[in-house]
Amino acid sequence: MHSIRGGSTFIFHSTFSRWKDENKGTSAVEFALLAPLFILFLLGMVAYGIYFGASHSVQQIAADAARTAVAGLNQTERQSLVTTFVANNAAGYPFVDATKLTVVAKDSTADGSQFVVSVTYDARNLPIWNLLSGLPLPGTNIARQSTIRVGGV
Repeated sequence: MHSIRGGSTFIFHSTFSRWKDENKGTSAVEFALLAPLFILFLLGMVAYGIYFGASHSVQQIAADAARTAVAGLNQTERQSLVTTFVANNAAGYPFVDATKLTVVAKDSTADGSQFVVSVTYDARNLPIWNLLSGLPLPGTNIARQSTIRVGGV
């Protein structure tokens, strides 16, 4: 009886040693374990990149609209210039749907010699919201503003 148990132990160790030294398929197993995580990181970077690109575009729209408003002689004319600029040019900025922009242009309440252009973008249709719900995500509205000094001074 002692020899049978010893014989089965030998067979187990022999089989395990052959299996342990076998390298076929290790790359496939490593790929299967790491690929989903890598793809999730890659898609997350792309989605956040699009969000940051849209955020930058909204800031650029506000800055460009404010620079356009410099030519206006009064608040009404400056508001008209800003509205016209956004209507004609917002579609050309990357990652921004011009129909989801809200623009407010008015003289600054803190300093009457400044004109403020505020742009808010409803970013709910960006792909970042399709990621895992457990991730810390930024707000769905992107709000930026730009201020210029009126009168060219």
